[in-house]
Amino acid sequence: MSYYDTILRYDWETTRRAIYAKNDADVERALAAERPTMDDFAALVSPAADKYLGEMASKSYATTRRRFGNVMQLYVPLYLANICQNHCVYCGFNCTNKIHRAILTPEEIHAEAQAIKRDPFQHILLVTGEAPRSSSVQYLADSMKIMQRYFEQISIEVQPLDTDEYRLLKDYGLHAVYVYQETYNRDRYPVYHLRGKKTNYRYRLETPDRLCEAGVHKMGLGNLIGLEDWRTEAYFTALHLRYLENRYWRTKYSVAFPRLRPYVGEDGFNPEHPASERNLFQLICAYRLLSEDVELSISTRESADFRDRVMPFGVTVISAGSKTTPGGYAHPNRELEQWSINDNRTPREVEAAVRAKGLDPVWKDWSFFMQEEVETPALLTHSA
Repeated sequence: MSYYDTILRYDWETTRRAIYAKNDADVERALAAERPTMDDFAALVSPAADKYLGEMASKSYATTRRRFGNVMQLYVPLYLANICQNHCVYCGFNCTNKIHRAILTPEEIHAEAQAIKRDPFQHILLVTGEAPRSSSVQYLADSMKIMQRYFEQISIEVQPLDTDEYRLLKDYGLHAVYVYQETYNRDRYPVYHLRGKKTNYRYRLETPDRLCEAGVHKMGLGNLIGLEDWRTEAYFTALHLRYLENRYWRTKYSVAFPRLRPYVGEDGFNPEHPASERNLFQLICAYRLLSEDVELSISTRESADFRDRVMPFGVTVISAGSKTTPGGYAHPNRELEQWSINDNRTPREVEAAVRAKGLDPVWKDWSFFMQEEVETPALLTHSA
């Protein structure tokens, strides 16, 4: 049994219609629930919930402060390679995009780590394209061995691996794995994934099961916002989260909210189902009300203004000073990037923004770090 067996029991269109049919009474019932059900979550991401966004924000803020204190974790991604064997129509790394390809040597990895360590990061996220031959498990292990000299915690966002491969990387300090399904819509999945191992919907969907069975400390879920209806995607992502929390209760979980961004190279990808900043804020609050324990992460895909405004209302993890190119910290080069950065502030500027919200920036994944509560700031009022 895996989440694949669970999702087979659901029909995408039936689920979408049920979400859009929710009314005020459904939302009010969800807001009053001590432990929201998946039906409650459907109400919280429905169009009917928009008018309750202030109440959702207030409850989300209180829940986050009670569970996480004032902590905001900072991390930085390090792109090791942009070589990829997949043709995903929405990604700048896709194998048909005519960009220069690179994979960092050990010397270049050292240079990147040293450039990043100008700031006190202790949590590094290693990222590659999905190319099992070049960005092999051994290459990842060797890279992680180098990273151990500089960082206390090492996470990866690479191609899905087998259970024994995750166990091997644990010996090299693997702390967390982030893998996004992109879209949970089985029928539409092939439209976006035209070539490569990523075309295998089931193998990718069962990756969280494999890494949890391997005993990885934490895993990150998410869908790529803009591919399909964002409310329905959120429902199936949340259903996945609940399945994992119930089955692999020793593992910690994180949910990210990657919205599609432009990239260098081909004409790019024009999303058919865009979500506004207000929509994204609704998602953040809905996930927080569904799960007190899940970490919620906002990357530099989002603007500085938006990240600052939503920061207190459920978010517990943010990236800072990100580069999405191999070698981008020591030798910036936009030609190699996976997607364009939206928040270009330095890590120290992000740290200052966190403190301005009355929150405490932490440079590593320190889950039990708790501080005194601060006065609740004004609710988010701006909408996109």
